[in-house]
Amino acid sequence: MPTAPVILLLSGSLRAGSSNKTVLRTARSVAAEASPPLRAVLYDGLGGLPHFNPDDDTDPLPAPVAALRAAIARAAAVLVCAPEYAGGLPGSFKNLLDWTVGGTEICDKPVAWVNAAAPGRGEGAQAQLRTVLGYTGAAVVDPACVRIPVARGAVDADGIITDPAARARLAEVLALLAGVA
Repeated sequence: MPTAPVILLLSGSLRAGSSNKTVLRTARSVAAEASPPLRAVLYDGLGGLPHFNPDDDTDPLPAPVAALRAAIARAAAVLVCAPEYAGGLPGSFKNLLDWTVGGTEICDKPVAWVNAAAPGRGEGAQAQLRTVLGYTGAAVVDPACVRIPVARGAVDADGIITDPAARARLAEVLALLAGVA
């Protein structure tokens, strides 16, 4: 039996209680329940990445950067969920994306994002994400780029969304990414 494709889940937030991480933890749960099951891996190294410096984007790469690029290389597709700060992507997540520009791991890789913000919010981060991903050569899967606001009352004690409609939408997103991968 062939191995399920890996979908790498990238959170743009450092906050432990982040809605973005809630979406991605739920995506990981939904992927495991899919038929056939998908493999979703949550990247947790955002806070350990050094500040981007082009002088350091050479071999040997800093260990956290090498680990990030290896995780992207192993993935068949990437799903991002990042908040909007001051009208754009958080600096820490932009830093992560900057480290992907010098490599080829994300080039032509199917990528999508989920906007977890309430309607009318998050568009600046989405626009910036689209721009930066364009520079990396990622293949944005537009139908898989969706808004799934997180209602705090629809999150269980494990930080997983329980709302069936939100879970179904995440299943669609993952299926689209897996289908393109």
